[in-house]
Amino acid sequence: MIRITSTFIFLLLFLSPTIKAQEAETFIIAGLFYDSQENKLLKDRMIHIEGNKITKVGHRINIPKGSKVIDLSDYTVLPGLIDSHTHVLFDQEPLEDFAEHSISTLVLESPALRTLRGVERAKSYLDVGITTIKDLGNSGEFLDVALRDAINEGSIEGPRIFAAGQIMSGQGGQIYGVRKKYQEIVEEEYRIIKGPADAINAVSEHINQGVDLIKICADNLPNNTKLTIPEMESIVKTAHRSGLTVTAHSVTNQSAWDAIKAGVDGIEHGFFIADSTLSLMADKNVFLVPTENSLHYMRTYYELQGKDPDKLSWLDRYMKDMRERLMKAIDKKVMIVAGSDNYTDIQVPRGVSSRDMFKAYYESGMKPLNILQSATYLAAKSFNKENEIGSLSPESYADIIAINGDLQNDFLNSIEDVVFVMKDGKIYFDNSIE
Repeated sequence: MIRITSTFIFLLLFLSPTIKAQEAETFIIAGLFYDSQENKLLKDRMIHIEGNKITKVGHRINIPKGSKVIDLSDYTVLPGLIDSHTHVLFDQEPLEDFAEHSISTLVLESPALRTLRGVERAKSYLDVGITTIKDLGNSGEFLDVALRDAINEGSIEGPRIFAAGQIMSGQGGQIYGVRKKYQEIVEEEYRIIKGPADAINAVSEHINQGVDLIKICADNLPNNTKLTIPEMESIVKTAHRSGLTVTAHSVTNQSAWDAIKAGVDGIEHGFFIADSTLSLMADKNVFLVPTENSLHYMRTYYELQGKDPDKLSWLDRYMKDMRERLMKAIDKKVMIVAGSDNYTDIQVPRGVSSRDMFKAYYESGMKPLNILQSATYLAAKSFNKENEIGSLSPESYADIIAINGDLQNDFLNSIEDVVFVMKDGKIYFDNSIE
């Protein structure tokens, strides 16, 4: 019989964190190692992980006897990828009208059902090596925050979510054609701003609900309403005082210009942005999330609508304009952040649909390593999290993936051949040993 004394209990409690740390020690041997800060591929690196954090990266690290070793020497090891423009709680078919589907979702679908449907979409990001998403609204009243919290507490599996909550918008949001009598339905999806003072209140409400950043609509097309510059300035100043970044949906050039003048940190889309506005973005260190789609995606989308893409005379011109816009932004040294905005069901998992952004950027002329940096370090930097995610460096979270293939010379095939995914120090899957 063992007699348990108070001294024994004290020693057990004192030593247990040390024991747990030792048990959680993991070492990863990388064949090629992607340094996302320097945007370089390095040879023969090792990564030391304790718990959910990286503690050391180097050529040679002493491995204590009994430690867990993951041999990825045949692969390229990267930080977990980041999609900086998602709507994980929204989904529509190619033939569905956005406004009609939005109203149907809000009226006929319970928030619980909507969230549960988002769970499966969230998991699919991990399947393709995307370990973090920036979710930018169209998620009801803070359902994205609830989904984030459920993932963080371990109730469900999914990527890290940085949640924006309700999009802050001018009258009507982006849901067009709704009669005045029913505008309150729109306010379940968007936070409608009614002046600079209300803008301050809106940011305070969002902070109280635990959002990670603020998303605004600088324009509301096809609704012909938009936030005023004073309203946007109030949002930005209030958010920045609390350490939150502000990113702006913008289709027109004027709305992008106004949002930049108001002090936003980033522009989402920027489809019709002018050269002068790109120059202003570069001067003010405002990032751009170009939500491009590949030609394959566009053809698939219209085929699902029952149309023949070869008969869409405007499609080639549209793709050319998007490529030129992206290259101009790069030439002007605007910080490019990877984001997909893919919420339409094109009959593939959401994560696979999201991954199309890499193909789109590659087709537009971006170099493979620059694409990777936009989906890792620069993405994390865009919302002030570069010390936590987006790089494989000491004190960052152990969000790590491994790719099979030659990323520089066979980018499109290799970026789709993910063989290992670790998030927060836990292995999600490992096909490297097969």
